[in-house]
Amino acid sequence: MGISEKAKKAKSAAILLSAVKTDMKNSALSKIAEQLKSRSSEIIAANQKDLRLAEKNKIVKPLLKRLKFDEGKIADVCAGIESLIKLDDPVGKTLSATELDMGLNLYKVSCPIGVIGVVFESRPDALVQISTLCLKSGNAVLLKGGSEAANTNKILAKVIADATSEKAEGRSEKIPVGWIQLLETRQHVAEMLKQDDYIDLVIPRGSNEFVRYIMNHTNIPVLGHAEGICHVYVDGQADINMAVKIAVDSKCQYVAVCNAVETLLVDSKIAKEFLPKVKAVFDAKNVELRGCKKTRSIIKVKPAMEKDWWTEYLDYILSLKVVDGVDEAIEHINHYGSHHTDAIVTQVQETAERFLDLVDSAGVFWNCSTRFSDGYRYGLGAEVGISTTKIHARGPVGLEGLVIYKWKLLGSGQIVADYADGRRKFSHRVL
Repeated sequence: MGISEKAKKAKSAAILLSAVKTDMKNSALSKIAEQLKSRSSEIIAANQKDLRLAEKNKIVKPLLKRLKFDEGKIADVCAGIESLIKLDDPVGKTLSATELDMGLNLYKVSCPIGVIGVVFESRPDALVQISTLCLKSGNAVLLKGGSEAANTNKILAKVIADATSEKAEGRSEKIPVGWIQLLETRQHVAEMLKQDDYIDLVIPRGSNEFVRYIMNHTNIPVLGHAEGICHVYVDGQADINMAVKIAVDSKCQYVAVCNAVETLLVDSKIAKEFLPKVKAVFDAKNVELRGCKKTRSIIKVKPAMEKDWWTEYLDYILSLKVVDGVDEAIEHINHYGSHHTDAIVTQVQETAERFLDLVDSAGVFWNCSTRFSDGYRYGLGAEVGISTTKIHARGPVGLEGLVIYKWKLLGSGQIVADYADGRRKFSHRVL
């Protein structure tokens, strides 16, 4: 099936899916979880094939960890689906209601976006999260994962499509066929970007260069998930033990993700006491540290170059910079950061509030790890990505980021001429 045909089929499915009731969507999600568990052996076998090919191609270890999809990962995504089932359906909610005149009522009602194209990294769990979020929010989806996970993605998409093609017990209706489509090559992505007649939104997950490429090669609206150049700023009034703990978790809890910290900024007032302590912990975890001149006058680390401040390592590498206070930290973050997630560690509320107000990022945190920037941890039911744009949705994009709204006007024979000629007047009363 060609890409245009897949997109057209998804569009037809999206129209029908937009009206599917909550209980049917939840039933379909339950079946997906059941099928993932019952077919785990073939899913794991496909993933093992991908892992062997990745090792043969010398993929770095952090990315291998991201690629792995074993029984533990299957259990995790199934738990995520169970959480998603419990969340309120974002579709069909009345956001506002206004009486324009007697018998003429206007309702603003949430509805699905339609067809969403998502290009994502080599994380098979992302395919499950994205597709189930789209199903719950009533959207059809075209998916293109990283080529390293081709075999895993293929079986996962089939399992999900098979599970949702079954009729709900005791009912004649079913989830419309074609709501989930898998793209398999880079050429398919290029073709997808031309399908503006059928696709309503594209969500690219990857580097800034990749997101820019997508934006420059399509007329479809793009919800950009740029790279994650995240920062932790340790203020001069920080609790040092807390700061060490937060910095280490932000970097090491999982290095190959967009919300892992890449630059640690340290107030000069606390640098001599803090840097040796944090270095000892990072050394124990085999993190390569690269520091500015002031940092290197306190601890022995590799020199940090200008390019380091712009780099998303996704590895056990961290750049360090000593700054003179919160304003220099804010200036550095707004200049070099990717507007993803940035944190401050301080005991002073006024300083924290200044940081939270002035750092121009989707997520700004006080006294906690950047790794909390995640749809599941926010209670959003996982995420299709983290948006660093400022239109429609920002930060982790969960269910509510996958719906838009329509205006429903219910009348009883009214015509505009009566209002234009002054025979009737609007009341504009909030209902």
